[in-house]
Formats: sequence, structure tokens, C-alpha cells
Amino acid sequence: MLSRCNTLFSRRTAVHHIPSSIPSSDLDSVLDPFPAIPYLTAPMEFKNVTAIAKANVYFDGKVVSHTILTADGAKKTVGLIYAGTYHFGTDKAEIMEITDGSCTVVQDGTTEVKTYAAGTHFYVAPKAGFTITVNSGICQYICSFIG
Repeated sequence: MLSRCNTLFSRRTAVHHIPSSIPSSDLDSVLDPFPAIPYLTAPMEFKNVTAIAKANVYFDGKVVSHTILTADGAKKTVGLIYAGTYHFGTDKAEIMEITDGSCTVVQDGTTEVKTYAAGTHFYVAPKAGFTITVNSGICQYICSFIG
């Protein structure tokens, strides 16, 4: 129980600044405010978008993405992560949809390791961060920026 309390404490204060008035039973809905949205029901093809040709290259080319701007003004990146462990910080909130492969993620301020495979997603709060590990192969993703 102490570990759960420490995790809740760090998730409330260090990363997300969640008021203690929110019951722990509601914490997951605060950390991922969009859990019920079926992200991957959207087509894997994006029509009527502007694609930015210059790639976003991180970690000596081990993480590469391209930015797309949708007709409604949304910004997304589509990319791949090669085997390794990488840390990213966020400015805006993000939803990371895993489209192929798998990864493990540890959100800043926690020690909980969560596994995500194709067809799943995770939420990252604004001004936070996460460490992502791909054990083998390539993990492909779509990152949607919120706000």
C-alpha cells in the first residue's frame, strides 16, 4: 500500500499538480482524460493534410518522425522508434498511439512500467515527460498534440 500511496503522491504533485481533493479512484481519468476514445478506429491514412518534409530526428536517428497538419488545424507526428531507451519532455499534452510494435513507458514522477502494443495509447500531461523503451524491432506511433 505504501508504494501505491507514494505513486499517487508523486503523480499528484511532481508531475501533474493534481489537487489532493480528487479521490485516488478518479486519478486514472485525470491522468488520461481520454481513455474511452477509440484512437485507432481512425484510418491509418490521413487525407487532406500538410506534411512537413524535414524530419524530426532525435537520438542520432534512433527516433524519427514527420509532422502533419490536418485540415482542422490539428498537429500530429508519425514516426518510428528503434530499439533503445529514450526520454522525452512535453510542452503540450500528448496522446501517443502505438500503431505497430511495442514499447514500455515510465511517466516522469512514477516508477510504474506500463507496456503498450499496437492498438493502444497513452496520455502524457503538458510540461511533463516520459521514458520509452523499445526492446527489439521498431515501434511505430502517431503523436497527437492537445491544446
